[in-house]
Amino acid sequence: MTATGARLPLTLSIHPNVRGFGWAAFEGPLAPFDWGLVVTETDKNARCLKRIEAMLARLEPQTLILEAFESDVAKRSDRVTRLCRAIVALAADRGVEVAIYGRREIAHVFAHVGARTRHDIAEAVARHIEALRHRLPPRRRPWQAEDRRMALFSAAALALTHYQLNAQRLLDELARAHA
Repeated sequence: MTATGARLPLTLSIHPNVRGFGWAAFEGPLAPFDWGLVVTETDKNARCLKRIEAMLARLEPQTLILEAFESDVAKRSDRVTRLCRAIVALAADRGVEVAIYGRREIAHVFAHVGARTRHDIAEAVARHIEALRHRLPPRRRPWQAEDRRMALFSAAALALTHYQLNAQRLLDELARAHA
């Protein structure tokens, strides 16, 4: 919130997974606004879309961010790929800008803090966003399924990636303009 009480434009990142999705809304790279997990048992895509539609109406984000879901590298299930396509269409219908980042871009942004794995990235996010620290799941053992809370940290990592890459683009443009 600003000093006048007006809310800054929000960036909403969503990370769908097999159980539903994690999401994080930010006013800026140092300002998480709200976050959560949505778990669905049946009719997953329809229920997820209904929740996302309500979030878009409530939060009115300027930008919606997703992890790449169409490439060979993305390795998302057909159901999650269909859900992501529907999320993009829903955002476009509402006039919300959509940004999509691949795992390589996310890994690049977090490499400077030594984060190499998804859990390393989640730990880096938890260090950056104190309010999420208590939700960080323990490191997954090879025989364990991924903890559903990882979707929340993946969503937050997407938002931080978005801010970092946009800041770098801006600095590059300024440097070219003054060269």
